[in-house]
Amino acid sequence: MDHSQNNLPHQVLLELKQAQRILENPSLAARITNAIGRPIEKGFGLLPDNWNSQIEKVTQSALIKASDAAIFSVNGRRSGKASNNLHKLGVAITGGVGGFFGLAGLALELPASTTIMLRSIADVARSQGEALEGKEAKQACLEVLALGGPSTADDSTDSGYYAVRAMMAHSISSASRHVATRGLSEEGAPAVLKLITAVAPRFGIQVTEKAAAQALPFIGAASGALINTIFIDHFQQTAKGHFTVRRLERQYGQDTIREAYARIKAGNF
Repeated sequence: MDHSQNNLPHQVLLELKQAQRILENPSLAARITNAIGRPIEKGFGLLPDNWNSQIEKVTQSALIKASDAAIFSVNGRRSGKASNNLHKLGVAITGGVGGFFGLAGLALELPASTTIMLRSIADVARSQGEALEGKEAKQACLEVLALGGPSTADDSTDSGYYAVRAMMAHSISSASRHVATRGLSEEGAPAVLKLITAVAPRFGIQVTEKAAAQALPFIGAASGALINTIFIDHFQQTAKGHFTVRRLERQYGQDTIREAYARIKAGNF
């Protein structure tokens, strides 16, 4: 059956509009600022001088440690809602513990938080009908971390949802077979490192914003838990948008959904 953009069911267009609103307007910094009552820009000045040079190492290490433990572990249930609150509780606990150590504890706390967050992303994927044993779904889970915020290299013509997906697809095409069969943490796997390298800079923007908030003097265990809860909620929402689009693409065709998405983005719905 042909499903053009003009005869997509109204409910599908509403779902797609909601997903587009989530995916084109991610703002972790604004959400943290609203929650803690002061702009986190003040926290950027408190980060170590070498933070920018260290952030990629921190995020890459967290992703490598987290991926094998998280993406491949959501099995069993094939239906039902994602367990978002359970995963939020998990990162709140790790954030609370990390809050006692301040910024110094981030390198230890981030892998644990990232593992829980990736598992939550995979759970959202499952709830949207993704077959997690497939290599494409596993890649899509990591893509969420790249979709969650802009990279410093982005400009207005290359920061949209489908532009990021295209960039990521190109970056990880050589890693897909390795990811599906060997996992992500094996040494000497340049294709896999290429995948992590593609995701890390974009994920690192979000990590830097989280770190800036935790660098503020009043941040303690309770605030660390709050920031981690905002952090995972941000990516849970991004995952919901991403995997909603992917589900609709499976049902109606990628070209049809992409065209409808573009019309929605242009304000034609």
